[in-house]
Amino acid sequence: MGTVKKFEDLEVWQLARKLSIAIYIISMKEPFKSNFQFRDQIQRSSGSVMDNIAEGYGRGGNKELISFLSIAKGSCSETRSQLYRAYDYGYLRQEQLEELLNQTQLILAKLQSFINHLKKTEHRGPKFK
Repeated sequence: MGTVKKFEDLEVWQLARKLSIAIYIISMKEPFKSNFQFRDQIQRSSGSVMDNIAEGYGRGGNKELISFLSIAKGSCSETRSQLYRAYDYGYLRQEQLEELLNQTQLILAKLQSFINHLKKTEHRGPKFK
């Protein structure tokens, strides 16, 4: 990919968005959608991954971005745990679980790679200039 000019250009944000959409679609089907609290919780945690990437990017400096990417990792791990619960409750088939877990694992790996890259660079953001 070329130069990143906005958070929407980040591959990891694009992957997080796809995950959020996939979870939304699955969670709006019966019997999942009738478990309102759990449905809302997994939708919030999966959406939080992409939202924290965007918020961190919008802060303008590596230190803050790293912090928000770490929060995104936590939300992604929370989503991963909830996927196991959804499977245990009978809301997901084995192949759905495996596909979604693979997506979360890829996102987690890309988030960590991004964090590692940012720790090696010096950009501090506009408010420090």
